[in-house]
Amino acid sequence: MGKEINNFEDFKLNRQLLNAIADLEYKEPTDIQKKVIPITLSGHDVMGVAPTGTGKTAAFVLPILMKVKYAQGSDPRCLIFAPTKELVLQIERNVKELGAYCDLRSIALYGGIGPKAQIAALEVGVDIIVATPGRFMELYLKKHITTKLVQTLVLDEADRMMDMGFMPQLRKILEVIPHKKRQNLLFSATMPAKVVALSEEFLEFPEVIEAAPQATAAKTIKQVWYKVPNVKTKVNFISWLLETDASLSKVILFTRTKANADYLFKCISRKRIGEVRVIHSNKGQNSRINAMEEFRTEAVRVLVSTDVSSRGIDVPDVSHVINFDVPVVYEDYVHRIGRTGRAFKAGKSITLANEAEIFHVKKIEQLINEYIPLKELPLALEIAPTPNKERQIYMREIDRLKRLENPDFKGAFHEKKQKNKKGLEPKPSKDNRSRSRRKKR
Repeated sequence: MGKEINNFEDFKLNRQLLNAIADLEYKEPTDIQKKVIPITLSGHDVMGVAPTGTGKTAAFVLPILMKVKYAQGSDPRCLIFAPTKELVLQIERNVKELGAYCDLRSIALYGGIGPKAQIAALEVGVDIIVATPGRFMELYLKKHITTKLVQTLVLDEADRMMDMGFMPQLRKILEVIPHKKRQNLLFSATMPAKVVALSEEFLEFPEVIEAAPQATAAKTIKQVWYKVPNVKTKVNFISWLLETDASLSKVILFTRTKANADYLFKCISRKRIGEVRVIHSNKGQNSRINAMEEFRTEAVRVLVSTDVSSRGIDVPDVSHVINFDVPVVYEDYVHRIGRTGRAFKAGKSITLANEAEIFHVKKIEQLINEYIPLKELPLALEIAPTPNKERQIYMREIDRLKRLENPDFKGAFHEKKQKNKKGLEPKPSKDNRSRSRRKKR
């Protein structure tokens, strides 16, 4: 039985790391950190499963910093891969913060901008690379990166990488990185079958560490949902909340589509109820980075985001997460609401579901194995009428979802048509009735 871990000193980290931890005001290790750090320091491969917001990044960054220790040569000794630019920037920021007193060089590599500055930084020399798979392979194939000294390889948010189709690129990366004496770490908030298959290719006799049941929301998050009839009423409700509830001090609004994100941003901007910014894949890289920084420093009250950006939002003290659209990839619900309730702090998530989205709420409850309380809409809220076109969209979607569960279901439209057909069947003519009576005789 190993020694009980009560504080960061118990990990036997060097003084440089402990000083950085003190500066960041980390009070005590989280569950995933207590389990992952000792095993990673001992050199084992690790497959870690933990809800987002539980300190997963520090769980692998601290052992890496202990291992790399100081700047040496010009080629990287550690590679960390993440699915999005935002997440790459977040991890690299954590590397810099935790390594503030270490003589180490790190760089973030991601697309969306020209590679010239990144290439220049690589040529100076680097110890730790944090990258998206695409930009890494682009620079590797152009011979700007050498992998012969890599000793540690990390895949973070592996489930999202699978969802985004990175498997072919990851396989190519694994082929070009020396396997001998390499430590491999894989982390994910959920562990679907495709991630398990990747782990079997990538890891050797790994220690499997599950800090919480798969797809479990952090216990510090209070979850509720409301049945809201249409888009207009959803906007009215969000505006009402922002106007009447001062506790919504730092809010992230999640949408499924870029169009909805832009629409919501415009609606809130017109209301003048606090500064608001929007981030999604159509926004320029500088625009997204600036929006995140303004939100982090509380110059902005509301951040509107799509799911593509949700994994890179690591901002302290987010008071509320509001799901304007219910996610149809149910694991995304866990990632969305995990932006609040971080580092032992309380948070709240609010989900707005129209008639068609109630199906997804129930599926999410099954996934997280938790009941989400349904709340009544406030009496003061203006309930807008649902336009016919929008209502038809909901009805078609309900039919589609019912067919998924029951292939024999014909749909409400089909049933209505059959009913009308029966009602319009012609009655037998008088001559036909007479012939029928004669036959019976």
